[in-house]
Amino acid sequence: MGQSKTVEEAEPDSACELIDFLRFNTYNAQRVYAEQPMSVASAVNRIDWRPLEGFVYAVSPFNFTAIGANLTTAPAIMGNTVLWKPSEKSALANYIFFEALEEAGLPPGVINFVPGEAELTTRVALSSRDLAGIHFTGSSAVFQSLWKGVASKVDSFRTLPRLVGETGGKDFVLAHASANASEVAIALIRGAFGYQGQKCSAASRAYVPKSLWGAVEQELRDRLAQLKVGDVADFSTFMGAVIAQASHQKLSRVLSAAKEDGAVKVVSGGKTWSDPGYFVEPTVLQVSDPKHALMTEELFGPILSVFVYEDNKWDETLELIDATSPYALTGSIFCTDRFALHQAEAALVNAAGNLYLNDKPTGAMIGQQPFGGGRASGTNDKAGSYLNLLRWVSPRTVKETYLPTRDWQFGA
Repeated sequence: MGQSKTVEEAEPDSACELIDFLRFNTYNAQRVYAEQPMSVASAVNRIDWRPLEGFVYAVSPFNFTAIGANLTTAPAIMGNTVLWKPSEKSALANYIFFEALEEAGLPPGVINFVPGEAELTTRVALSSRDLAGIHFTGSSAVFQSLWKGVASKVDSFRTLPRLVGETGGKDFVLAHASANASEVAIALIRGAFGYQGQKCSAASRAYVPKSLWGAVEQELRDRLAQLKVGDVADFSTFMGAVIAQASHQKLSRVLSAAKEDGAVKVVSGGKTWSDPGYFVEPTVLQVSDPKHALMTEELFGPILSVFVYEDNKWDETLELIDATSPYALTGSIFCTDRFALHQAEAALVNAAGNLYLNDKPTGAMIGQQPFGGGRASGTNDKAGSYLNLLRWVSPRTVKETYLPTRDWQFGA
């Protein structure tokens, strides 16, 4: 309720994904500990997987309860003490999970729940010489500011802090002329408007061939007309309110500007209202300029921008997608032409850390699609996998010799 998240969106998050993080992180921790060097007859070698020398500062976002669980328990499972600063917009859901940890027997002081003003809390955390790592999910701008803050005082820390961040996205959906128009339309609706588009993985820009656009556009219009926006306690609601007034005001400004922009056509939606909550209608905008701000800037709301390309411009469109946005989090390609599909997969090799073929770009499953992206989207340390856990340990190699050498000369 505090996140304005429907049951269909909340249950996979605060129950399923949260539980999966706990189950898979403990399983993957065993995989890490089991990774050991070779020993020989005269000596045994081992790796001690030590926790970091200090505490981990975990900064969690408003949109997923499960993310807060992972940002904190992943370092804790590897032996670290964690300072948890939750988003003030969804502190309640995080606190309920924290209470569950305490009830389950988590010793006091291992994970420390400290809601507070973001800038002040961060300033205090970064002033400690014992800061050993930052586990962050949020905006690219904030993560970059944290990186700069650490770099500016790097000589004051006991050890070089580990910085792990999953940040923003301007995630793409690319349709090939061979794609099924209905499948593309459904993926755009679910990918762009699930949880009001307030997902770093949400479909935000789409590239549709001219031969397919007519059918896709019509289906978008028809289905969005049926999509219910309102009270998330109503099981028939598909979309609730956006998270806060600031978000509502930003999205309202974007839509107002779009309606006055000659390079933009409102395909569907475009309305906003603020009573009884901060609501934004699911909106599809068609742009004539593929470099338009609507195709490059993250909005974090239920706004999908579409560029219609000429069917014979497939190769150019691949280059366009890769070069348009500074982000590289998720993307999807709808295509039944196997040659074109493999061509696109190769051309977009660095455009997304999670790539979906003939599926929407949201809904990564723990244990199935380790999540994270590069470029301005973060450090790509793959939440939910052993790769992320490796960031929260400092290995020590130990060699124990059974037969120490007793002569200083070689060959003696």
